[in-house]
Amino acid sequence: MLNGKIALVTGGSRGIGRAIVKGLAAAGAKVVINYQFREEAAREVLDSLRALGCEGDIIKADVSQSDQVDKMVKDILEKYGRIDILVNNAGITRDGFLLRMKEEDWTRVIDTNLTSMFHCVRAVTKPMIKQRSGRIINISSVVGMSGNAGQINYAAAKAGVIGLTKSAAKELASRGIIVNAVAPGYITTEMTEKLNDEVKEQYLQRIPNGRLGSPEDVAGLVVFLAGPGADYITGQVIPVDGGMNM
Repeated sequence: MLNGKIALVTGGSRGIGRAIVKGLAAAGAKVVINYQFREEAAREVLDSLRALGCEGDIIKADVSQSDQVDKMVKDILEKYGRIDILVNNAGITRDGFLLRMKEEDWTRVIDTNLTSMFHCVRAVTKPMIKQRSGRIINISSVVGMSGNAGQINYAAAKAGVIGLTKSAAKELASRGIIVNAVAPGYITTEMTEKLNDEVKEQYLQRIPNGRLGSPEDVAGLVVFLAGPGADYITGQVIPVDGGMNM
């Protein structure tokens, strides 16, 4: 389905990003795994791809820094000649209630979860315009649609991702570039594993499907949006939340 496509996944060394990398590779794409700190984890993901006969690479960059993003994209273009798919997945949390939140925690989350996507979308747009084709998939969150107490920075960033997605989709559709967002709900990752059983049970009571999502649930939608079946879908925000926000 994605044979011959070159994909870049930011924050691809763990959690949802790792599942997205594996899903795109299984569909035939050559995947470049971006990481900032966890080189060993990124190499483990790459090794798992190669063990399945899939191709890929790793590349280090802090995507909140425009100069590093520009260099990353330049390096990929020099090696592969094109970028067909960008998945903006890199993100962090620095939770805290409004009155107690430090400005540095606000800024870091906005820079990593939102400004990074601006840098990456801007960097790949020029080569995608030249190709007259491209897929950009931004990972938002249901929190960006509904808000969440104690996550004002994260919710603001993920809401911003939705606005960025819709605006970019309107600008780039005529150039053959499709832009969509995926909004995961409560997904089983390293972050959610830290929650105690009582909090997990509260979440489960809000989810009609009766379970937390898996990274593979999110990856399945991303792979679809990257493929030919999504040719007529752009500017959309699609929740993967077990019906929580229906």
